[in-house]
Amino acid sequence: MKLRISFILSMILATSLLMAQEGFEFEPQKNKAVIPFKLINNLMFIEVQVNGVPLSFLLDSGVEETILLSLEDKAEVRFNQVEKIKLRGLGSSDAIEGLKSSDNIVSFGGFKDEHHDLYIVLDQDFNFSSHIGIPVNGIIGYHFFKNHLVQINYSKQKITVYKDAVKAHQKFNKKFELFPITIEKAKPYLAVNILLNNQLQSSKMLIDTGNSDALWVFQNAKPYVKVPEPNFDEYLGRGFSGDINGKRARISGMQIGSFNFHQPIVSFPDSVSVKSVNLVPDRRGSVGGELLKRFDILLDYSNQTIALKKSKYFNEPFNYNMSGIELQNEGFQWVPETVQLTTAKQKVTSDKADDKAESFKYKFSLKPVFSIAGIRKNSPAEKCGLQKGDIIMSINGAQAYKYTLQKINQMLKTYEGKTMYFTVERAGKNLEFQFELQDEL
Repeated sequence: MKLRISFILSMILATSLLMAQEGFEFEPQKNKAVIPFKLINNLMFIEVQVNGVPLSFLLDSGVEETILLSLEDKAEVRFNQVEKIKLRGLGSSDAIEGLKSSDNIVSFGGFKDEHHDLYIVLDQDFNFSSHIGIPVNGIIGYHFFKNHLVQINYSKQKITVYKDAVKAHQKFNKKFELFPITIEKAKPYLAVNILLNNQLQSSKMLIDTGNSDALWVFQNAKPYVKVPEPNFDEYLGRGFSGDINGKRARISGMQIGSFNFHQPIVSFPDSVSVKSVNLVPDRRGSVGGELLKRFDILLDYSNQTIALKKSKYFNEPFNYNMSGIELQNEGFQWVPETVQLTTAKQKVTSDKADDKAESFKYKFSLKPVFSIAGIRKNSPAEKCGLQKGDIIMSINGAQAYKYTLQKINQMLKTYEGKTMYFTVERAGKNLEFQFELQDEL
């Protein structure tokens, strides 16, 4: 079952909590916590200690509870007070089964919650590590943000959590533009202006760091949305309740205060995909990582504000995967590599220094295997004959395993007209394909 990088979770729990968590607090003598993150496909991945075991988590302001998706080789993690629950969210299917575990210790150095609830997804289809290119064990959201001022520095790829919000605001306010937000059902919302169908519309948007796209606009939002032309049908991802489908198009523009964006790319989930989501009143969609990364951010749930300053990504063009290929990490393979060895060569004469002789040998390294998880209909990849399930052997003459999944995805977003050469393995045979990236929007 497919899962895309633009994977979004907007969770509704079928069970109610008996009491609210106190949340993360600082250990004595700690005034701030600095947490590095990996920025992959506009998403932030941080290391989280769960009951003493380091795990990799997506930081997602669009989810309420902390979710475990896959432990893989982390079987030594112990969980407390486990009970069965139902999970429901974006997608077109019914709720899925999961587990709730209470009173767990979750920490980031000196930033810790000793009574943390975890929600464990049992469906292994939600193991989306293969679509990210690194192991991803879970997702953390509201409880990370709720008690303290959080600075997200996309340029330096680090998060700083401040104990004294007032002092931090005094330090940064002159450099940032401040906006009000609302916290509703444990999620942050921001009013933005979107220029859609020649109308500038004030729109209430979820601030969603777990969405890799720039914007999502719901087709059934009021006033009802007419998707701009040109557009194309797209598989947008998978939520708890099934596949998320919709369309992708450009809109004329978007505005947040004095910040303006020209022709951002917008995803339009269809009404079926959002039927299971209990939307807050007047919500029109989401602001995701492709747009959020263009700022350094101060997010303050307690005072219901967000402050923004341009990051080094602010003026980047809004691009998308123009090949139509959805890639995944199929697994790993052992690959021989040539290693140069230097050894000492002894001379007969004793008054001269030893010379060095060079030789080579092979060593075997574990390298990724990439495959095609899906192909967009009528895309350049489909037209040239590539198929779902093809194993990628080389790209533009270089062995595929020399790239990361993120690097390949970046190559497929570069510019219209770029020629791509793919060698793939299909049914035991190597086949060669050529196509040009095409901007359908």
